[in-house]
Amino acid sequence: MFYQRFTFRLITKLLFINILAVLLVYLSVKTELWFTIAGVAVILIISITSLYNYISQIRSDIKRFILAVKTRDHTLNFKNKSTKGSFPDLYSSFDEILKTHKDIQLEQDAVFQLMKTILQQVPVGVIVIKENSNAAGQSEIAFFNEAAAALLNVPAYKYWHRLKQHLPVFTQEIENISKGGKRFLELKIEDKLIQLSTEVIPLNLYGSNYMIISFQNIKDEIEQKEIEAWNRLIGVISHEILNSITPISSLSDTVNSMVSNKDFLAKEDLDDLKPAIQTIKRRSEGLLDFVKDYRLIAELPTPELESHSIGSILQHIKILMQPFATAKSVKLVVGQTSSKITINVDLKLVEQALINLVTNSIHALDNIENPLIEIDYRLQQNKLYIDVSDNGKGIDADLIEKIFVPFFTTRKNGSGIGLTITRNIMKMHYGSLEVNSVPYKKTIFSLAFNYV
Repeated sequence: MFYQRFTFRLITKLLFINILAVLLVYLSVKTELWFTIAGVAVILIISITSLYNYISQIRSDIKRFILAVKTRDHTLNFKNKSTKGSFPDLYSSFDEILKTHKDIQLEQDAVFQLMKTILQQVPVGVIVIKENSNAAGQSEIAFFNEAAAALLNVPAYKYWHRLKQHLPVFTQEIENISKGGKRFLELKIEDKLIQLSTEVIPLNLYGSNYMIISFQNIKDEIEQKEIEAWNRLIGVISHEILNSITPISSLSDTVNSMVSNKDFLAKEDLDDLKPAIQTIKRRSEGLLDFVKDYRLIAELPTPELESHSIGSILQHIKILMQPFATAKSVKLVVGQTSSKITINVDLKLVEQALINLVTNSIHALDNIENPLIEIDYRLQQNKLYIDVSDNGKGIDADLIEKIFVPFFTTRKNGSGIGLTITRNIMKMHYGSLEVNSVPYKKTIFSLAFNYV
């Protein structure tokens, strides 16, 4: 039924034209009826013209439909021709396609407006740049939300070069990571210092290159974290100092009461004074050691980076820690000491970090059957890890975060600074210290270095 009317009319027109052509040839050859021949010829020309116009009209409608789809013209419709004409079903389909296309476009516009509204409300600055989007080769800013304008204290510029003129430091840092990445920026805007956590994501859509820039001011968060860290540290320091000062103060009062208003002391008084004075001396030395430990954390030397192979680092730590492990009846296994992979580190500081980890592992293996420490390295996702693992007591989940707090320790005679120093050493190498523990099964401390 789709093409029936068109097929019928087309065949009818073609048959009629063929009959007229045959008749015209016959009359021209067999007769001399010139008026009849002229009449038939005129009718034949009219029929051919009518057929041509008929097909041209259909072709024109199809072209109009295709153009409407390409240009997203939703005003075109074929309602009249869908109820009459040669192709009612075809024209009806055209209308349905145009309506569906319009609905899709409206839905896309609605989603775009929704996303735009959401991005306008979020407290994160978002700038979207369409690279080299005009004839002058200037990059157009496709989106500039209110948070970005407020954080940077600039109007919502339309072009990147205008923002570049206003904030050259910010735009230069963004261009440095234009291929993608994160960066921490400090900007001074109208005598106000802001600290931005910035990320750039390059994107290609429909043959155009875009750069999505997101950033937020984390100054308040950093200050809050610093306050929390200081509060924890002050709490630990206060606790340690009070533990030493309280007995010293108490014993000082006792000694003072024993010697006040006396010109000489009996032997019994001297015997009582000696342990009190010794205790004061011991606790004073303990307090002095505590202060020295604190200074050790705060005054780590600046790393002097040199190229060292992983194999040599592992070999050094094996030589250093093997005697201690043997003395404690602990099996120490160090793997891949022949590795030629190199990294830039301060060997002394990294050795100190590994000594701290191995020492902690040895103490964690007290009263453990078949005590074992394994040291090895691995490469994973642009990171190089040196792992120190043991099958000791491990660390409970609720203590994982606390073990890095200075002076926190679960050992009776521990100082609580080893892991703090180790983590600080890794931060100075732009790395990190990671831990994963299953008590009495396996605990792994990992020195994670950036490796590209």
